Amino acid sequence: MLSNKIQIKNKTPLESTEQINFFLWVNHNYPDLIIFSIPNGGTRHKQEAIKLKREGVLPGVSDIFCPELKLFIEMKRVKGGTVSKEQKFFLDSMNHLGYTAKVAKGFEEAKKIMLDIMTSIDNNSNTPTGE
Repeated sequence: MLSNKIQIKNKTPLESTEQINFFLWVNHNYPDLIIFSIPNGGTRHKQEAIKLKREGVLPGVSDIFCPELKLFIEMKRVKGGTVSKEQKFFLDSMNHLGYTAKVAKGFEEAKKIMLDIMTSIDNNSNTPTGE
């Protein structure tokens, strides 16, 4: 377990806290992996929201993307947090296009999703050609 993992006593951590813990873990264990957050949510003033929409911000885009793994993760709290219709549409669309797009309820689930994909890629790359 990471020593700098953020912990909150007697509370379900916020989505932001779960995502911070996920990135702390990824950056510690896979420092060369290109993975980044997509700051697509949050509260904004009306003028800022209009500007971002004009710049191409798309509602529902997942929180995290790892190009090497072709993985999108929509981070949610372990308890609470719901997937919006825009998020569901985005996840379904990305899965249809051949990406893996999943919802993670917290840091541990996001970690498991990523490790499962890495294991799957490793297993497929060890398969002899023609099988």
